Amino acid sequence: MNVIFMGPPGAGKGTQAESIVNEFQIPHISTGDAFRLAMKQGTALGLEAKKYVDQGLLVSDEITIGIVKERLQLPDCKSGFLLDGFPRTIEQAEALDKIMDSLGSSIDHVINLHVDRSLLLARLTGRRICRSCGATYHVLFNPPHTENVCDKCSGELYQRSDDTEEKVGTRLDEYLNKTAPLLSYYRNKGNLREVNGEQEIGTVAAQISLLLRGQAK
Repeated sequence: MNVIFMGPPGAGKGTQAESIVNEFQIPHISTGDAFRLAMKQGTALGLEAKKYVDQGLLVSDEITIGIVKERLQLPDCKSGFLLDGFPRTIEQAEALDKIMDSLGSSIDHVINLHVDRSLLLARLTGRRICRSCGATYHVLFNPPHTENVCDKCSGELYQRSDDTEEKVGTRLDEYLNKTAPLLSYYRNKGNLREVNGEQEIGTVAAQISLLLRGQAK
């Protein structure tokens, strides 16, 4: 079973991806992981990607697509995979279709976790981190016993500069604008599955499981 996982920052993709991987015994593949593996193995494409990474540049589409293709050809993908963070554009989606054709396979499901923008803002801007030990809290969902004080070491809690409402809002808008065409692309192909990510974690996991098993109503 070949799955693409989509959803904005704060939608809970990491938690749900772990659930899918454990239940269906398929590898969770992000482009970052694929890059690191290719660079570690010293493949030709991995060495090319390293040049970009060492300069702090975005890896080109051509190299990214090539590395994803290499990764999907590894033995652990024989029974399927969960792609996370790829594709990000229509061009990458079309390239992925060609990769799947060359492998004699196809994408079975595209799972999109939908969460209202206001809730995403609340989730992402509420994070607080301990300056001393790095423990993570959330002002709404996992608050410390004493405001702004770490439960573990009594260190000061702070908000990361990229967790402010303005910066989080910009990130969300950028994601939504870039992925809207991609969602339409897969909706037109008939394999997009929408899931309400605002529900309890276990409820979301159960719904995804039913969708992947073809048992959802």
